[in-house]
Amino acid sequence: MATYRWLLLFLLPVHVSAQTFLRSMLKLPDTGQTSSYTSTPGEDSDYSIHPPGYMVNPDGTVTDTITGLMWQQTDGGEMTFNRAVQYCDTLTLGGFNNWRLPTPHESFSILHMQHVNPAIDPSFTTTQAEYWWTSALQANDTGKVWVTNAGGGIGNHPKTETISAGGNKKFHVRAVRQVQLPVTLPAHFNDQGNATITDLVTDFTWTKNISSDTLTWENALLYADTCTKGGFTDWRLPNIREIQSLNDESLVNPSISQTFFPAAGLKKIWSSTTLPNQTTKAWYLDTHFGITTYYAKIRRIYVLLVRGGDNVVTSAPENKSGKSWRVAPNPGKRSIRIVNDAPSQIFLIYKTDGSLFYSGNAGVIYDVPPGLYFVKQTGNPIVEKCVVTE
Repeated sequence: MATYRWLLLFLLPVHVSAQTFLRSMLKLPDTGQTSSYTSTPGEDSDYSIHPPGYMVNPDGTVTDTITGLMWQQTDGGEMTFNRAVQYCDTLTLGGFNNWRLPTPHESFSILHMQHVNPAIDPSFTTTQAEYWWTSALQANDTGKVWVTNAGGGIGNHPKTETISAGGNKKFHVRAVRQVQLPVTLPAHFNDQGNATITDLVTDFTWTKNISSDTLTWENALLYADTCTKGGFTDWRLPNIREIQSLNDESLVNPSISQTFFPAAGLKKIWSSTTLPNQTTKAWYLDTHFGITTYYAKIRRIYVLLVRGGDNVVTSAPENKSGKSWRVAPNPGKRSIRIVNDAPSQIFLIYKTDGSLFYSGNAGVIYDVPPGLYFVKQTGNPIVEKCVVTE
């Protein structure tokens, strides 16, 4: 149980007040992007920090093993925003009745950036949805609501755009529920005094200042690779989920904290995530409101860098994990494959409750129930998390 209790300490934020933040999610999931689109090091697929993992339950629900949230597997269909709120409030599913509309960050967490139309993990049932409602209204316009979309983005849209309100677009509802009690934090960020900012919620560290000049996407990757802010050399261009995690939907113009990121202003900021069906384009965050969308990689916009995050796995030439073995693919489908050149070495696989699931040689372990597992080599303290899907 020790591992499970440790996981509960880390949750993601929902803004509560100017002083506090309510963390409602376990770790920020990776985007799921695994394809490479450039030989320049540092793109999204070079890093896998908290790879997405889902456990499909037999009662029509899906448990996210990274965030700890439980979701409705098949969305509730097209409806108005007000009806969506009522739908979630009165929903009974899987024996639970504490369902609600997700926050923008929660809804964005289940988008999968290797998939397109819909950009969502196949653990969820594909529907005709073009957008999914969240619980947040636009800060300066209550006629608009934050929604995620099937193309992979998040933005603010008028309530009247959905078919049921007289529009011509399909806004659906997908309910979520809390599995663990959320935790209230006294603050979101901490200024380290060395031109870096620590996010107390995600455990990532950011450069305080935005790049002084605009850069193309390729040059942004190179800029990150050579940055030494705060005395650190492991800076990288954030993926779209990471850069969007800085967004505060209670703010506009700009939509991220000017206290901690005073130079960000009204900017477009690159992510390391490529648009998989238009590979000459990459995702970015627009800080006017906080929408995510994409530009041609040859365009020049600004850069904010990130570092940190536990269990970093990289496909770049340098072995940043410091070990001679790896779990690949990760996530795996009903199996765990340990890649290691020394067949006599013994590996241990633990469940989240701390119990031993497997002890033996490297190779493929079949018929593994979906969920989160911890893999280590005997005599080696390094632990790698792996996710098994249905």
